[in-house]
Amino acid sequence: MAEQDYYQILGVGREATNDEIKKAYRKLAMKYHPDKAKGDKKAAEEKFKKISEAYAVLSNPEKRQEYDQFGSQVFRQKFTQEDIFKGFDFNEIFDFGLSEGLFSRLFGGMGAGHFGRGTGGRTRVFRFGGAAPEGFEGQVPPLKGEDLQVEVPITLHEMAFGTEKVVAVPTNGQMDKIAVKIPPGSLPGKRLRVSGKGRPGPKGAAPGDLYVRLREMEHPVFKREGTDLYVDRHIKLTEAILGTKVTVPTLDGKTMSLKVPPGTQSHTKMRLKNYGLPLAHGKTRGDQYVRIIVETPTNLNKKQKSLVEELIKEGL
Repeated sequence: MAEQDYYQILGVGREATNDEIKKAYRKLAMKYHPDKAKGDKKAAEEKFKKISEAYAVLSNPEKRQEYDQFGSQVFRQKFTQEDIFKGFDFNEIFDFGLSEGLFSRLFGGMGAGHFGRGTGGRTRVFRFGGAAPEGFEGQVPPLKGEDLQVEVPITLHEMAFGTEKVVAVPTNGQMDKIAVKIPPGSLPGKRLRVSGKGRPGPKGAAPGDLYVRLREMEHPVFKREGTDLYVDRHIKLTEAILGTKVTVPTLDGKTMSLKVPPGTQSHTKMRLKNYGLPLAHGKTRGDQYVRIIVETPTNLNKKQKSLVEELIKEGL
C-alpha cells in the first residue's frame, strides 16, 4: 500500500488508548464491511483492508512503538504485510461475519498461515492466499520445524548498496554456512527470511525458516535518521560572519564543496539532495545534511580581545 498515516485512517490521535483504537476500528469495520457497505464495493474492500492493517499495527505495542519512532515510510520498508499481520487476532475481523472466501480475496498472498479460535471452541485454520482445504477445519496441521533467528551487523555502506552476508546456523550437530543477500535500502531492524533453513521438522515435517535481523554498526563520520544522513562541520566565528567553504564526504565516496554564506548561524543544516540511503524500492534516496557548528573562541589573547571590544563599539 502507499504511504499512509495509520492514526488518520482510524480517525484517532497519536495519544489514543488501546480501547479508543479498538473502538474506532470496530466502528469503521462495521461501516466498510465489504458485504454490507453501500455504494462502491471495491472501494469498501480497499478501505476495510487499510483500517485492518492500521489496527493490526496500532493494537500491537511493539509495532506501534516502531511506527511512532520511524514514521510510515520507514516502517513500511522494514515490515512486510506478513510481518504486520503476524500475531494479529483475526477474530477481530471474523467477528464481523467475514467469510473465508472474502478473507482470502482481501488478505491473500501473504504466504503464512494463521490459527484462530472459531465458533464452538474448535480450531479454525485460515491460510493467506486461499481457504483451508476441505475437511481441514478442526484438525491439527503437521508440525513445522522451529524457526531460527540470527543477528548480523551491517554498515551504512552496506545498507546503501547491498551486500551478501554468510551466517552460520546449527544443523544436525554441525554449523551450516548460509549466504544471505541483503538488498540496497535494507535498514536496521529489518528481518530477512530464508525459507527452509530453520530447524528440521519432526517426523519428516517441513523445516522452519531462518530469519536474519539486521543490526546497525556505528559509523565514524555519519549519523543516520531514517534514510537521511547527517555529518557535522565546524567553522570559526569569523568564518560564520564572513562566509567560507567546507568540504564534506558522501557515502558514495565523493567529496563535495559547500559554500557557507555570510551570517550563517550555528547548527544550520545544509542539504545534499539524494545523497542519503535508498528507499526499499530503490528509485529514490534520502538526503544528506551537513550541520554547521560555529565554534566560539576561548582563551583570547590581548589583541584578539581588544578587536572584539572594538566590534562591540561598532554595534556588533
